[in-house]
Amino acid sequence: MHRRCSVHTLWSRYHRAMGDPRSYLRTLLARPGSVHLAVRRTSGDIVAVAHLMPDRQNAEAALLVEDDWQNSGLGSRLLRGLGAQAVRGGWKEVYGLILPGDERIPVILRHASVPVRRLSEGGVTTVWAETDRIATALRLR
Repeated sequence: MHRRCSVHTLWSRYHRAMGDPRSYLRTLLARPGSVHLAVRRTSGDIVAVAHLMPDRQNAEAALLVEDDWQNSGLGSRLLRGLGAQAVRGGWKEVYGLILPGDERIPVILRHASVPVRRLSEGGVTTVWAETDRIATALRLR
């Protein structure tokens, strides 16, 4: 999947450690307490992944959708799945980072219909959602 993604798409997901994602993917997937979701084509190829990574009482959410599959609703579906996992996992809040120029994540957040608070620093926006509000939006409680 990573080979089929553009540099821009990879940068939007892996901006902190932009080398070859395959070099640290094993470490990411083995992070204790993390949750990983994937979408496969009928051929078995993975076309989208989502990660929920513990950060004390909160969890960081991250999405990667292959370029050819963007704007198909996969990001929204994966984000809902991460939200449900965050509620079940007992985290207080879920957060994610939005880089300047990334117009897809704000659209996905609008579809999620969960209130978020935003903090912008140095061009990067961090969005936070309380899991109680996620549970209400997903009708989990």
